[in-house]
Amino acid sequence: MTKPSSKTVVERLMARHGRTYCDELGIPIARNTPSPLFRWLVAALLFSARISAGQAVKAARALSDAGWRTPRKMAAATWKERVDVLNAHGYARYDESTSRMLKDASDHLLDAYGGDLRRLRAAADGDVAAAEKRLTAFKGIGPTGAAIFLREAQAAWPEFAPYADGRALKAAGRLGLGDDAAALARLVPRAALPALLTALVRADLAGELDALASGEPLDEPGAARR
Repeated sequence: MTKPSSKTVVERLMARHGRTYCDELGIPIARNTPSPLFRWLVAALLFSARISAGQAVKAARALSDAGWRTPRKMAAATWKERVDVLNAHGYARYDESTSRMLKDASDHLLDAYGGDLRRLRAAADGDVAAAEKRLTAFKGIGPTGAAIFLREAQAAWPEFAPYADGRALKAAGRLGLGDDAAALARLVPRAALPALLTALVRADLAGELDALASGEPLDEPGAARR
């Protein structure tokens, strides 16, 4: 079987998995307004736990549906209210600790940035390392969470683009698509880079990279995991 071209691999990736997690959650991240940015920070915190992406998406959507779409509203909810929502939506193993982290992260956002992540953006001043450092100051957001956040936040914060996280780059390397963000950015229109990165992660978690690299047929797609 002839090895597919990079163009073919990207086309298959995007057709199968080319939807960001913000898209899946209905978060209009590109608006660059406080509530969508906060909702995506919450999702990145949830994605950082050792659970499937499907569970994290379910929990993030439930927290949003509960009306906690700003740090002030999240912090105002009681610990038990947050625990009950998390427990009922796939987060049973980490519900108590995560409830505390959501409160701590919300308080930090209010104290350090007046509840507006755009102030973190301004403080980082286009420096990716500075943005990552400031993001990891939030309880529950480690290097992985910071990378997840910036992977899709670059749609609203273009000074950090092109940005690619380590997991997406590792998957891209296995597919022969390049080993840095600039190489991946050349494969798709600028606005589509976050979707390509997410597609790479989804394909990796679905165990599809070898089939994509070889051009083999793919099984019916399953639920996204992370």
